[in-house]
Amino acid sequence: MLAELVKDISRWIVPLMLLLIPVMAFLRRVKVYEAFVDGAQQGFTTAIKIIPYLVAMLVAISVFRASGAMEVLSQFLGPVVKPLGIPPEVLPLAFMRPLSGSGAVGLATELIKVHGPDSFIGRLASTMQGSADTTFYVLTVYFGSVGIKRYRYAPAVGLIADISAFLASVWIVHQVFSLPLQ
Repeated sequence: MLAELVKDISRWIVPLMLLLIPVMAFLRRVKVYEAFVDGAQQGFTTAIKIIPYLVAMLVAISVFRASGAMEVLSQFLGPVVKPLGIPPEVLPLAFMRPLSGSGAVGLATELIKVHGPDSFIGRLASTMQGSADTTFYVLTVYFGSVGIKRYRYAPAVGLIADISAFLASVWIVHQVFSLPLQ
């Protein structure tokens, strides 16, 4: 009964909002088309403004991956994290997640393809994808769009959150899937 109600609500919520928003705008005498065009113009201006920041970030990610630094770092940290119950295979995903969402999806897809979706590594990769954010992308887009040049503590706090999400993912996957920490 409840599942059917949720299913019906989810089916109709978007069409209802698409109807309700213009009706509310009409009642409030908002010129919807003009407001939409102004918003689109501001969005385009913002997109143009952040292009240099995005290019710089994408170049840095490419250099990090192409230079082999990510693999070297993973191999170096592998023996340290394995006794903590962290498979070394997920370290590249942990490094890539704060940098690039699409890069992280590619790495997670590869891990799931190689190890299987029901393996510990597959479940951990999936949990990591849903637990952390693309910190540097967010900083680049949000701070770059408003012209903030001094990030202050934002990168450090974002990376601490990413590390916490990674460690929490490992702990949760161990707990939920009854795999004891080694």
